[in-house]
Amino acid sequence: MQNIYHEIFQAKKANKKLLAILLDPDKVDLKNIKSLVSKIKQSPATHIFIGGSLVLNNSIDQIILELKKEISLPVLLFPGNPSQISNEAHGILFLSLLSGRNPDFLIEHQVKAAPILKKSNLEIISTGYILIESGNKTAVASVSKTIPLPRHNAEIAVDTALAGEFLGNKLIYLEAGSGAKLQVPLETISLVAKNISIPLIVGGGITNFDGIHEAFLAGADLVVIGTAFENNPNFFTNFNL
Repeated sequence: MQNIYHEIFQAKKANKKLLAILLDPDKVDLKNIKSLVSKIKQSPATHIFIGGSLVLNNSIDQIILELKKEISLPVLLFPGNPSQISNEAHGILFLSLLSGRNPDFLIEHQVKAAPILKKSNLEIISTGYILIESGNKTAVASVSKTIPLPRHNAEIAVDTALAGEFLGNKLIYLEAGSGAKLQVPLETISLVAKNISIPLIVGGGITNFDGIHEAFLAGADLVVIGTAFENNPNFFTNFNL
């Protein structure tokens, strides 16, 4: 599978909305993987993201292989650190945490990952990752030891996203965080979407269909659902893009 980014960019140009299911390897039970695969196949998902702030097991390869047996969707790594790289995936969101000033997540993890990725067959998609305050301290804020951008100052998010685009990022990812109380403000999504020319991903804190549709209407090109699907594998019943 090639040109995943090209397909995402073309979808943006055509105003075709995309949806990713985010799987945390620590929360995937391989004994029940067939049931999980069945639920994903019944969903309107266009992509599968896999990864997390903390991944304590070593089952990423096996999970991806099981998914690929039955599902033809692109599988993209969404790694918290270089240990989560798997050559079994189709591609990787090569993240830089633009909203923080912790050098480990701005560049150090990327330096460590570079020689691994050089030897891989993964499609590498440079992604500017921006954490927005969400009403509680999320795992990504704790692990990265960074402070999210304020939720009531959209201009900071816009300037940060623009800086990411000017630096060469191919995607901007606005994130409230796994298990966030509040999703990214619609005003922030809208202003960022209007000011950048690259695809915009939005995730975190979206718990229902209205939240998905509102994010799309505000300007998100791809919405990510993780915790809501994790808590209820039937989440996408009767939902259409």
